[in-house]
Amino acid sequence: MASSGSGYDLSSSTFSPDGRIFQIEYAAKAVENAGTMLGLRCRDGVVLAVEKPLLNKMLVAKTTGRRIHTVDEHAGVAITGFVSDGRQIVNRAREEASSYDETYGTKIPPQTLASRLSTYVHYFTLHGALRPFGASTLVAAYDPATKKHSLHMVEPSGVSYEYFGAAAGRGRQPARTEMEKLAINPKTSASGGEEELITCAEAVKQLAKIIYTLHDESKDKPFELEMSWLSEGTGWKHAGVPKAVIAEATVWAKKEIEEAEDESEDDEMEE
Repeated sequence: MASSGSGYDLSSSTFSPDGRIFQIEYAAKAVENAGTMLGLRCRDGVVLAVEKPLLNKMLVAKTTGRRIHTVDEHAGVAITGFVSDGRQIVNRAREEASSYDETYGTKIPPQTLASRLSTYVHYFTLHGALRPFGASTLVAAYDPATKKHSLHMVEPSGVSYEYFGAAAGRGRQPARTEMEKLAINPKTSASGGEEELITCAEAVKQLAKIIYTLHDESKDKPFELEMSWLSEGTGWKHAGVPKAVIAEATVWAKKEIEEAEDESEDDEMEE
């Protein structure tokens, strides 16, 4: 890998002549090769979904290498990329949430949590003795003070943005295309408000459909679908989506995919 950067990729503190930091680009590449991670901000909450590849048939999937974690009562984090790197970000998120609560006596606002995490991740791109995190993070949180919920993503470079819908990992580009078709942006709704936006219950089905659509059984390894939500139905507490709901969404998603494939085949035969 060093030869591709002509010596400028030996440290994350070194710029190349054209203004690039190769170590950060390599970290982003690690995320691009990992399982797909999706997040949707809905009318009544936020839904997170991650494709967790099962690397070994002997693996006890449900207790190994979790990709979604609760960091505070009203905040959850999803990771993709190097799981061990992501785990350190999760631990930092828990420390930040706890510290904010102890200092100010209130829950940490979503924007503040995302900003502090991005500052932490960015620090690891500034020193030659450190390396960037090979993980991207989705932050779903609710602010009891403002009664608002939001979705943020922190990238390996240390930048963070707020999204209506976000994707990272191997299937990020086609996933973004599919999410743009959903009613998640108030500005594109007929009324210009949130009344017509997608609900968390519908988002669970749509995210399952997107992940199963992108999964190629002939090339990709088997996976477990991890999902969580933060919504009115959970009292604005971050919690895992019940297994029965995920199973129901999976059945619905596979049926929709099969019907779409059958329609496509019928159209080709008519032509």
